[in-house]
Amino acid sequence: MKTQDFDFNLPSELIAQFPTEHRSSSRMLYLDSCNNQLQDALFADLPSYLRPGDVMVFNDTQVIKARLTGNRSSGGRVEVMVERVLDDQHVLAFIRASHAPKAGSQLLLADCIDVTIEARDDMLYTLCFKHEKSVTELLACYGQLPLPPYIDRPATTLDEARYQTVYAKNTGAVAAPTAGLHFDDNMLEKMRAMGVIIAYVTLHVGAGTFQPVRVEHIAEHTMHSETFHIPTATVEAVEQAQNSDGRILAVGTTSLRALEASASAHDGQLTAGYGDTDIFITPGYHFQVVERLLTNFHLPRSTLLMLVSAFAEMDNIRRAYQHAITNQYRFFSYGDAMLIERKS
Repeated sequence: MKTQDFDFNLPSELIAQFPTEHRSSSRMLYLDSCNNQLQDALFADLPSYLRPGDVMVFNDTQVIKARLTGNRSSGGRVEVMVERVLDDQHVLAFIRASHAPKAGSQLLLADCIDVTIEARDDMLYTLCFKHEKSVTELLACYGQLPLPPYIDRPATTLDEARYQTVYAKNTGAVAAPTAGLHFDDNMLEKMRAMGVIIAYVTLHVGAGTFQPVRVEHIAEHTMHSETFHIPTATVEAVEQAQNSDGRILAVGTTSLRALEASASAHDGQLTAGYGDTDIFITPGYHFQVVERLLTNFHLPRSTLLMLVSAFAEMDNIRRAYQHAITNQYRFFSYGDAMLIERKS
C-alpha cells in the first residue's frame, strides 16, 4: 500500500485551534463499520452507545512541558523538543536549528541550562543536561507546553489545563492522548454509575506521533517507539469482559496501541507489565483485544489514519472523513470525536 492512499484534502478552517468551551460539548460521529452506517451525534450521547459490563480503557499519561528554546554556543537559535526523559540528566530530543548540530556541541537553553549533545541517531539527539536540578524539574520550571504543529499559536494557560486529560497522573508524554480530552469528571461518573468498567493503561505519547510518513510504500516506514504499562487490574477487567458480553472500547489510538502491543508480544494474550512498542497497525492487521475505538480525526498520510483504516476498513474511513468534512466537523487534537465499531 502507498502513503498516497491515505491522503485527503482538508480545509484549513476545520483544524481546531482552540478547545470547545466545555470538554464534553464536542460533536461525535458514530461509524458502524460492520453495517457501513454513519450517524451524527454529540459526545454527550456517548453513554447511550454503552452498556453495563463494557470496559473502557483510558491512557493516563500526563503531558510534560517538553519544549525548550535557547542558543548554540555559536550563537544560533535552537528549539529542543524532548521526546523521552532517560534519567535525571539525559533525554532523547528533536532539535530544530538552521544547521543540524553535531555531537559534542554545546547549547544554552532557557538562558540557564547548559546542555551537551552527546550523540545523534537519525533525527533524535541524546542530550546531557548539566544542572543541579533533574531534567523533570527543569522542564517543569522552564519548559513550554508542546502544542501540536498544526495549532498555529503559542500555548496559553488555558492549554495547560485543557491539553491534559482530567485523569492524567503518570508524567512522561510530549503529546496528549487527545480522545481523552473530551471527558470531564461528570461523564466518567455517569459511565461508572451505569455499570461501565473504567480501566487504565499508560503509554507515553512521543513527538514521533506527529512525524509524517515520508516513504512511498507504507511497509518501508519505521515507526517511532513508545513506552507503555498495562496494570494487572486492566488485564483482569478485559478478561472478565471477554468471558461475558462486555465489549472492549479503547479511548484513543494510544490506548489501543498499548493493548494490541501487549497482546501481540504474548501470543494474543493481554499481559500485565511494562514494555516498549513500535507497533505499526495498517490495513490487514488482526486485532486481538479492542472491539471499539473512540478517537479524534487524524492527519492525512499519518500512521494514525492508517490505524483507523485498519480498524474500520479504508472505504468506511474515506466515507466517514468525507462526511465529517462536508458537515464541518472539527479536526485533530482539539477537534470532535469519532466512535468506531470494528469491522469484524
